[in-house]
Amino acid sequence: MARYTGPKSKVARRFREPIFGPDKALERRSYGPGQHGPNKRRGKQSEYAIQLGEKQKAKYTYGILERQFSNLFKKASAMKGITGENLLVLCESRLDNTVFRLGIAPSRRAARQLVSHRHITVNGSIVNIPSYTLKVGDVVSVREKSRSLQAITASVSSNSSKFDWLDWNASAMSGTMISTPSREMIPENIKEQLIVELYSK
Repeated sequence: MARYTGPKSKVARRFREPIFGPDKALERRSYGPGQHGPNKRRGKQSEYAIQLGEKQKAKYTYGILERQFSNLFKKASAMKGITGENLLVLCESRLDNTVFRLGIAPSRRAARQLVSHRHITVNGSIVNIPSYTLKVGDVVSVREKSRSLQAITASVSSNSSKFDWLDWNASAMSGTMISTPSREMIPENIKEQLIVELYSK
């Protein structure tokens, strides 16, 4: 299973955002990584560098590698509407991201592991593909045998986030995708137009 396994804090410090969740290293050192620390002179970035950085941020945020992300962009380009917004909607519609948004897992990385280890069902059937694309009306549930897992119960009990396109049923430990999210609903700090400009070169 292809996934990013490199340093997380270094990436978070590069973008100065908690991309992988709360990070004490980012809180202690809010400047970019490197041996010269905050004293390093950082020249003005080129247009290409800014666009590339935005794409890298989106990839790290959603836990998607280069080829997958490129394929998602092609799919977003073929859809009706604004390509950048379509791209984010496709990222949000991934099964691992939805498991994270519903609060079943505390992070996307943990959500990916739950899906891969067959703890999650979609419309009653086990799905172990993190990149599985959900459609409006799909029901994502915790497998009955897995509902007592401490990692899941702890995450569900501490979750307070609510998203307009998802409906969570705590007693059934399941959530339904009730609509396609609009750009205003997606909280990620990503400038998707820069990604479109990069791929348009």
